[in-house]
Order: sequence, then C-alpha cells, then structure tokens
Amino acid sequence: MAYQALYRKFRPQTFEDVKGQDHIVTTLKNQLKNDRIGHAYLFTGTRGTGKTTVAKILARAVNCRHPMDGSPCGKCNICRAISAGNSMNVIEIDAASNNGVNNIREIIEEVAYPPTEGRYKVYIIDEVHMLSPGAYNALLKTLEEPPEYVIFILATTEVNKIPITILSRCQRYDFHRISVVTIADRLRQLMEEEGVEVEDRAVDYIARAADGSMRDALSLMDQCIAFYLGQKLTYDDILKVLGAVDTKVFSRLLRAILGGEIAEAIRVIGEIITEGREPVQFVNDFTWYLRNLLLLKSGDHMEDVLDMSSDNLALLREEAQMVEDEILMRYIRILSDLSSQIRYASQKRVLIEIATIKLCKPQMETSYDSLIDRLVTLEEKVEEGIPVQMSAGEIPGSGGQMTGQAQGMPVRSGKKELPAAVPEEVRQLAGSWKKLVAALEDRMLASMLNKALVSVSEEGELLLVYDVEAPDQNLARKKMMQAQTMAELQNILAESTGKEVRVKVIGNEDRRPKEQMYTDAIDYFARTAGVELVEEDF
Repeated sequence: MAYQALYRKFRPQTFEDVKGQDHIVTTLKNQLKNDRIGHAYLFTGTRGTGKTTVAKILARAVNCRHPMDGSPCGKCNICRAISAGNSMNVIEIDAASNNGVNNIREIIEEVAYPPTEGRYKVYIIDEVHMLSPGAYNALLKTLEEPPEYVIFILATTEVNKIPITILSRCQRYDFHRISVVTIADRLRQLMEEEGVEVEDRAVDYIARAADGSMRDALSLMDQCIAFYLGQKLTYDDILKVLGAVDTKVFSRLLRAILGGEIAEAIRVIGEIITEGREPVQFVNDFTWYLRNLLLLKSGDHMEDVLDMSSDNLALLREEAQMVEDEILMRYIRILSDLSSQIRYASQKRVLIEIATIKLCKPQMETSYDSLIDRLVTLEEKVEEGIPVQMSAGEIPGSGGQMTGQAQGMPVRSGKKELPAAVPEEVRQLAGSWKKLVAALEDRMLASMLNKALVSVSEEGELLLVYDVEAPDQNLARKKMMQAQTMAELQNILAESTGKEVRVKVIGNEDRRPKEQMYTDAIDYFARTAGVELVEEDF
C-alpha cells in the first residue's frame, strides 16, 4: 500500500476526534441529536484548523444509518462510501478552480434531484471566497431556499471577501487556532501509535512552529521523521531539519544588541543565514524568545508557563535583569513589523540587518519606548563615567529635583509675567489633576504625568513624586526633570490656571510613607489645610 501522509492518515473520522474546536463540535452534535439541522453552514478560520474535516464528518453524520451520540458510526455502507469519496450524495467543489457562473448553474440543476440513498445531498464548497460576483448571485436564491434534502457547507480562510448576502443566509462557525498544548498532546498520541520516539522539547517546538494549525504540525513532523527515519527525534534534529536556530544564538544576539555592538549583531545574523536557517522562522523565533523574557519579568512563578529546560531558564533569568520591560516591548514591536514585511520580500537578509541596526540604535526612532531605551543607555554611560553630550534641554547637577527655574534662568522667558499661584490654588489644581492630564494632546507627556503621584508641598509647590525603584517611573522622572519638558508643562499649567505654578519633581528614594512626605489624597488636603476642595475646570 502506498505511503499516506500523517495528516491524511490521522484525519479525524468522528466529532470526538476533532481537537481544539469544542465550541463547534458541541453545537453540531446537539443539532444532529435533536434533528435541528440547518440548510447552509459557513466554516471560517485559518488553514489546518479542521474546516473541511468537520464538513466531511457532518456530511456522514446527517446520512449515517446508525449515528452514535451525533457522530457517524463509520461502519455502515453510506459512511464507508462517503469516506472513500464514492458517494453520489456528497459533492466536494474547489471554488478556486470552479468559480464561474456555469459551475454554480450545474450545482443548481443537480439540486433538483433527490439523493439516491440516505437523507441528504451535501455540497461542500471549499475556498468559497474565490467565487466570482456572478457565481455568488447565481447561488443566492438556491442557498436561501434549497430543497429540504440539500445542505450547503461553505468553507473559507478569508470570510471578509464573502458578500453579506451570502453570510446572512448561513450559520457561521469560526474555527479557532488550536493551542500549542492541544497540538503537542495530539502529536505525542499519534507518535506513540506510529512507534516513533520523539523528545518532548522537539514536540513542543513543532507545536509552536505550526502556528495553530494541526495539519501544519503533522506535515512538519512527517518531514522530520523522513529525515531521521528509524532514529529518535531530538530537539537539535528538529532545528536542523526546519532551519531553526538554537536559543543560545538568540542569547548571543540579544547581548550584542543590548551592548549596542552592531558589528557583532550583524556577524551573528550572517552566521545564521550562512548555515541555511530560514529567515522568517528566525525572526519569529527571536520574537518568541523576547516574549519569554518579558513573561519572566512580568511576574512570579512564570517558569511553569515557559516550559523550558533549567539551563535555558537560568540564562533567561540572567538576561531578564539586563533589560527593561519597555525596551523589550520596543524590540518585539520592531520584530513584529519586520515579520509582516519579510515574508514576501526578495532581500530578507537586508531587512533583518536594518531592523537589527534599529534595535541597537534607539535614536533612529522617536517613539516613547525608544526614548526610554535611549535614556537607559545614557544613564548607563553616566554611571560608567563615559562623557556624554547633553542636549540643550538637559540640566546637569539638578540633584534629583527641579523647579520651574534652572540655574537661575526662568523657563518661561519671553512670556508675559503671571501672578504666582497661592497654595490654595495649587491644591485645587492637584484635586482636578486627572482631568487636566486626560485633556492633554501630547500623549507622551500625559503618560509621564500619569506615572506620578501629585501633591502640594508646604511651600505651595506642585509636587510630582515618582518611585525611583520602579524603572518606568524613574525614567519618567528623569525626562520630567529636563528643562524643555518642564517648560512645556508650566506653559500648560499657566494656560489652564492663568497663574505661575511652581513645580518640583522628586523621587521617593527613602521609601517613607507618602503621608509623611507628600499628600496625594483630596481628603488629606482638606485635613491639613482645613478647607473643602472642589474639582474645577480651569
């Protein structure tokens, strides 16, 4: 007997065999058990998620002589004929190659004849989005009111291309991407049946590489088995066959990027390309590696979620201490954009190298996360004693605090002199702070202000208090301490209040209770000032 591909050999024959689509399977089985069968179904979802498979199971189930709990028995002559493709009652049509008006007219003419055996005549139209406008129009009336013995099952990966007139006549079922865990469990089960020994790490990698498609997972496994026929499949074997990259290479590349070593990063990419690794797969895997880093930093007990070896986890923990969350999110954003560009590009290597240079040089971008990356780099250089060129807006030696004036120069020079805001007016401003920040057009400034706790000092200054132990707040504090940013804020406050408001940016470095160093609650303002605060719009 000729060899059968794994995805064909293990195609589900009953609803119980279908994995990862319980919401659809349960609904269809209930319809069958209660004889509430629809006349038109639309199955939509990404490739390899079971659309055509479920359509064939449904076609057998509605005609089966001895159905069991809504599933076909698979043993009666009708089930066997449909499975073998010999039944006249189930007609499969590929709309990609049969998409004209004449093809649909042939279906309409055939619909007039009842099934030769069984209850229903089932038409499965695959890739239905490929039909021409004329074909859709020809199908409309028959799809809306077919004979009672006809069922239409339409399948597509691009539901957005189907006219609303067709959609409204069908019961729509959305097939989800199958989870990595579900795919991995199914692969282990099938490999045990096949007598193939595979490392768990290898199975998990294939499940991730399949991107939610069970068919893709089985095809990849088939490819690896063929290369190492009769041998145990290891994680390294899978990487070689699929052109993937070991995590140690990702670690080396990340450290080069964090160090701003462009030459070393480009050298690593050159080695990967020279070894014949797949560029698209490399970008996706590196993004996944950074995702694991971000997860590890985001909370406790994330080791169980990552499902990695102890060696790789130790390496990941070390690197997690070397990079801030915002920088990781910037890296992931750049690589995600690259992933969408590179798939059909002719110069994949060039695009990867450009993206790598962008990762190493945050000054090439003007986004908020790249600004944070630049601030971290600047801070590290200062700590290491490397001289850096200060921009015109940055004032050295501020000692962690900065008021509305810097080194004796007013930040609102050239503006009309305004009366100074009295403490009571500053307290009212603090009481309506959230409303003021929400109305700002500069969303980057609003983001930095939202990270601060707002208070009023004994001298009547507006205090912006940041937690220096939190990296995002500490970076926002440093940005707010720049003269240019402070000037922008004071201009906004002056326009809102008509007064000159003194602002001080401080860090809660000694970790004192907030009521001892500043006040951020309106009721506390009232208690200390002996007044009733009312929110006002300035």
